Amino acid sequence: MTTVSIFGTGSMATAIAGVLAKGGADIQHVAHADAASATLAGDIVVLAVPHPAVAEILDAHAEQLAGKVVVDITNPLDFSTFDSLVVPADSSAAAQIQSALPTAKVLKAFNTNFAATLASGTVGALTTTVLVAGDDDAAKQTLLGLVREGGLEAADAGALSRARELEAVGFLQLTLAAGEKISWTGGFGLAR
Repeated sequence: MTTVSIFGTGSMATAIAGVLAKGGADIQHVAHADAASATLAGDIVVLAVPHPAVAEILDAHAEQLAGKVVVDITNPLDFSTFDSLVVPADSSAAAQIQSALPTAKVLKAFNTNFAATLASGTVGALTTTVLVAGDDDAAKQTLLGLVREGGLEAADAGALSRARELEAVGFLQLTLAAGEKISWTGGFGLAR
């Protein structure tokens, strides 16, 4: 059985945990108060925290994260203006994590989903689809399988270099919801 450690206890962390547990994973939640001292039990570690919190986690757990599958769900927005991403145009938050953890298998996933669509399993009339990008095929297949077993659709979005486009989609979706042009129970769906 796969064990997943999830940094965060908010709505996204809870929704992701629900999907992955339904998919057969054992879940370890790591709250912010325990983040610095936590021993990570998971083969997969999900960073279900705001982008600014990632650096602290990487600093505290670089050794424990070495060789693990690390799932970045962040959207690196400038939250003070809500008008741009805070990573260089030729990079992504996921690429920066991979650079900081060269032996980890970094995946970008869940950043184009809202918690409500993960929990309900639907975006409008469509089944919620989780897009997963990464360079390690075995790591991707493991996460894709857990998501599918958890009742959602999952699609391989390509190499980790595609994380930039996923972050742009996440950014667009968040700004549309914050501007009340779509609801927090809506979003983009993938029709096959």
